[in-house]
Amino acid sequence: MILTGVLPVRVICYFINKRLSVIKFFVLAEIGKFYWFCNNLLFTISGGMTINSCSAVKYKLKMRKNTVALLIMFSLILSSCGHRSNSDLQSRITEKFTGQWKFHLGDLDSAYIKELNDSSWQSINLPHDWSINETYNIDNPGGHGTKFMIGGVGWYRKYFFIPEKDKEKRFEITFDGVYQNSTVWINGHLLGNRPMGYISFKYNITPYLVFGKENILSVKVDNSEQPNSRWYTGSGIYRNVWITKTNKTYIDDRGFFVTTPNLSEKVAQIKISSIIRNTHNSLKVIKVLSEIFETSGKKIGESISQVTVNGNSDLSVIQEVLIDNPSLWSVENPALYIVKQTLKENENILDDYRIETGFRYFKFDANNGFFLNNKFLKIKGVCMHHDLGALGAAINIRAIERQLQILKEMGCNAIRTAHNPPAPELLQLCDKMGFLVMNETFDMWKRKKTEKDYSIYWDKWHKQDLHDHIVRDRNHPSVIMWSIGNEIPEQWSGEGGEIALELSGIIKDLDPTRPITAGNNHPAPGNKIISSGALDIIGFNYAHDDFENFHNWYPNKVFIATETTSALATRGSYDMPSDSIRKWPERWDLLLLDGNADNSCSAYDNCHAPWGSTHEKTWKLIKKHNFLSGMFIWTGFDYLGEPTPYIWPSRSSYFGIVDLAGFPKDIYYMYQSEWTNKTVLHIFPHWNWEPGEIVDVWAYYNNADEVELFLNNKSLGKRSKSADDLHVYWRVPFEKGTIKAISRKNNVEIVVKEIHTAGKASTIKAKADRAEISAGGDDLSFITVDIVDSSGNLVPDANNLVSINIIGNAEIAGVDNGCQTNHDAFNDNKIRAFNGKCLVIIRSGNNPGKVEISLSSENLKHEIVTLKVI
Repeated sequence: MILTGVLPVRVICYFINKRLSVIKFFVLAEIGKFYWFCNNLLFTISGGMTINSCSAVKYKLKMRKNTVALLIMFSLILSSCGHRSNSDLQSRITEKFTGQWKFHLGDLDSAYIKELNDSSWQSINLPHDWSINETYNIDNPGGHGTKFMIGGVGWYRKYFFIPEKDKEKRFEITFDGVYQNSTVWINGHLLGNRPMGYISFKYNITPYLVFGKENILSVKVDNSEQPNSRWYTGSGIYRNVWITKTNKTYIDDRGFFVTTPNLSEKVAQIKISSIIRNTHNSLKVIKVLSEIFETSGKKIGESISQVTVNGNSDLSVIQEVLIDNPSLWSVENPALYIVKQTLKENENILDDYRIETGFRYFKFDANNGFFLNNKFLKIKGVCMHHDLGALGAAINIRAIERQLQILKEMGCNAIRTAHNPPAPELLQLCDKMGFLVMNETFDMWKRKKTEKDYSIYWDKWHKQDLHDHIVRDRNHPSVIMWSIGNEIPEQWSGEGGEIALELSGIIKDLDPTRPITAGNNHPAPGNKIISSGALDIIGFNYAHDDFENFHNWYPNKVFIATETTSALATRGSYDMPSDSIRKWPERWDLLLLDGNADNSCSAYDNCHAPWGSTHEKTWKLIKKHNFLSGMFIWTGFDYLGEPTPYIWPSRSSYFGIVDLAGFPKDIYYMYQSEWTNKTVLHIFPHWNWEPGEIVDVWAYYNNADEVELFLNNKSLGKRSKSADDLHVYWRVPFEKGTIKAISRKNNVEIVVKEIHTAGKASTIKAKADRAEISAGGDDLSFITVDIVDSSGNLVPDANNLVSINIIGNAEIAGVDNGCQTNHDAFNDNKIRAFNGKCLVIIRSGNNPGKVEISLSSENLKHEIVTLKVI
């Protein structure tokens, strides 16, 4: 499956692979003759006439020895090419199965038949979201909640070859997520159907493979029943696909569970539970070796057992390993270890399975909040939908990493996966970067929220889907709680308690180590989910005015704000006066009739949904009381769909602290000033207004006693935060020039910030987040494009159309500007700036090289950004 080595070896392997058994001897002979000829020639030229006879004999013997060594080396290389790759020297190999697929949009009869002519189908690589570039239309069946999705039916096919030598192996295909209602065939044989669009699932394809010949995998994806969601879902095989080869006696990866029954800074008792499956007819006597490694590769502990597994049977195995002075996983120091289990029969390795995990302990205290490794920690979280803006739902690990990096810089330490099982890559990154995770499974149970949603499949599939979610994610140290639902309609009915107890029971059987919660938008006494006792942690969605009543309602219970705030903002848009709060719309079931003509919302933190609050109001409450263990703000980033408070032509949300393109809104810096130790001074808005217009100038700051504001070097006075204030502000009649803010502590200047009145747009200024990206077609560089005047000041209302031209081995992956009403295609080679900024996403090509991205616009000085693909 995998060929390794330098390029010439791969080339040799490619050309001789199919006929190696016939020509191997002749190839080796020719190599040997050539090498021997060179040695003799070298001997003659370099001193055969002058070296004494004894030395000459030694030299010739040395050359012959080298020749033999070379022949052996080439024999091994050629054997590897012809019969097995280096992967086959391992007992288990898992590879991405994402390249060279074919795609057809639209339903076809019997497209799973092997003989189908698919030559006209589109060639693609996965992950793939066919809906991201659908044309916007107010009549599209998904409606405004889903970004006006069309959906439909799509077919995928992939041809692949499994060599004859592997006919005694076992193969399975894993889909990390397909939206939605997928049906899978292999060589015309039905493997199964999974309706849920977010769940990972796998199929054993071994019985249906044709070894030594071509195989065909066919997948039908049916997302035609719209609307089936309250947000943009994407359509297609939008997460990764994997193929795994094992022996027929193997470790079940979903049965592998690592826990720490006893854990402290001094010692870790590590319990490794696994399920060994033997699909042979005869029993197997197996040595089970479990090892713990640091990520550097140093082994620090092991356990060995011998077990007997009957034919066509499973066996549960439990081992324990003790390690001294473990490095505990935390949000500041996300230390990870490798846990590896090996199965041996005699000295033959049957399987080799490993995970990367971390060791930590935590508790929720009813009165004192959350403690990680015995240290108090306020959970400062955000809710995140799964789309990646211009990239749609198709996952990309670099795009997810960028989002998390932006949130980490803000001081965020927790993610809620709203409202579904996430991509595995998100949890892997949270493990490595130090984020706590509330891992959520369902947005609805039996009662629907949209006409064609998951409630249709609930009775048949919810147990299987919940099981598959928990066993997939339970080894992640980042995951600290499970959520069984979000704003479930059954919370007002008796069946809500029954279902909650059922779901809680399933989870406790699979993972007794983590607490269970749910997001309740009716959290007062009488809530049937809460009163059932199924929840270890009582989750409040909003209801911020009742936070301080919590212990009156629920004595000795633990609180978490599962969803908060729902403030609304458009980056760079400001409605004054800033202390006038806009509740848009007036009620959740009403349309907004008096919003802004351009469908914008104010970025002053003075606009919110009727069920929510401003950012400052809710954070002040959470900050004030330790028993309020933490919060998950709705939302970290804007997302596609659900454009509250507007409908058409808005197509993405206003809730984010960061806009859809990844540009922070002003409120980002309030959280950074509160949630981090970074020294912050952020003043806004821009300084381009009408003469004499009264402008509210806000400042978020920390690590200082006061801020003084100047207009054209004239002091407008000092301001200090009092009581629980989170910002200061001045009302200033506009005049052209410079606004300057100085923060001071003990009369010592800390930070100076200036905003200048911008002139006419003059130049494109661009910066890539990374100048080097990896070849292979997956890595991304995000280029921020600013429209500036001749002095380099951002032009706050610039909307220039920027054209993009690429020279080199890369392509445009997407473009965006963060505007909620932008209907331009995400995959275009041009993008219009919004409030002075836009984004260009570059995807690497397969080969290394230099890439030049030229950015141009009429009447503006162009910019060239140079990247290196390595």
